[in-house]
Amino acid sequence: MTKQQFDHIPIVNVAAAYDGSHGAVDALAQELAGTLEAIGFAYISGHAVSSGLVNGLRNEARSFFALPMADKQAIAINQWHRGYMAPNSSLIVTSSVAEVAKPNQSESVLIMHELASDDPDFATGKPLQGPNQWPASQPALREAALAYMGALEDLGRRIVHLIARGLGLPDTYFDPHFERPTTFLRLLHYPPQPREEGLFGSAPHTDYGFITLLAQDDRGGLEVRGNNGNWIAAPPIEDTFVLNVGDILSRWTNGRFASTPHRVINLSGKDRYSQPFFFDPSMDCVVAPLKHCVRSDGEPELPPVRYGDYLMERIDKNYDYRKDKTPENRTS
Repeated sequence: MTKQQFDHIPIVNVAAAYDGSHGAVDALAQELAGTLEAIGFAYISGHAVSSGLVNGLRNEARSFFALPMADKQAIAINQWHRGYMAPNSSLIVTSSVAEVAKPNQSESVLIMHELASDDPDFATGKPLQGPNQWPASQPALREAALAYMGALEDLGRRIVHLIARGLGLPDTYFDPHFERPTTFLRLLHYPPQPREEGLFGSAPHTDYGFITLLAQDDRGGLEVRGNNGNWIAAPPIEDTFVLNVGDILSRWTNGRFASTPHRVINLSGKDRYSQPFFFDPSMDCVVAPLKHCVRSDGEPELPPVRYGDYLMERIDKNYDYRKDKTPENRTS
């Protein structure tokens, strides 16, 4: 399927990924692959993630963002990219979509995969392999976040299998690259913003990794750029996640799957909360375009890249807390 004009984001029901027949799973994999090839975005319904997990985490996020600034700054983002980021502390300078001059109008908490203190990656100081940070006054946030991440990782693995099958590969083709996945949960708070040129809750961008699974509240504000350059609303739909392709999956498929630009503008007049979960391969994974996604008479669009290198380049450039480190002193 070639990329096509679209005016809405389709819904893909993934129930067959849990208990469907071989034929039903094949049909689902083809439907999902076609949607990601044409649009790069889909609403995911029929999943097994309970609304209680989604809403429970959102309530914990609201409580956290209502804390005094001193309490939030007590877990300010650390060198392992975990913790609280205040408003106006990220500027998407690596955007391939727009010249971004104003910082994002949002605050967030970043939580990544948990590591034991004796984990070898932690012990050797590898990038992003360190401790999460949790607010001392809100112990329930940790429980809610880790339960949510476990459920989203299960859904993510099922979608990875569908993507492989939709590409004509064995379901487990990508599994070796996800034995130690790089996972991010970002809890976001977007205050109401004025209508101002160049001001965004999240400036136009593409995601860095493999796939993103986003739970929205009921405020709206997410927009996806169509192939004609128009911005198309992706409003909340109850009991769905918004799935989108990241740069690394697009690269793996030699551009066959679209890493589609998107943005957030919160003009609702109310606070907006969202919780994207990023399910990405291991930092050491080397991504090269799949051979059958490259024309027999052509060359890959992009050279191979190590995912960890690609990711760290973007984190280093886009976040204020990284910019006061000289390259020779950057160890994580």
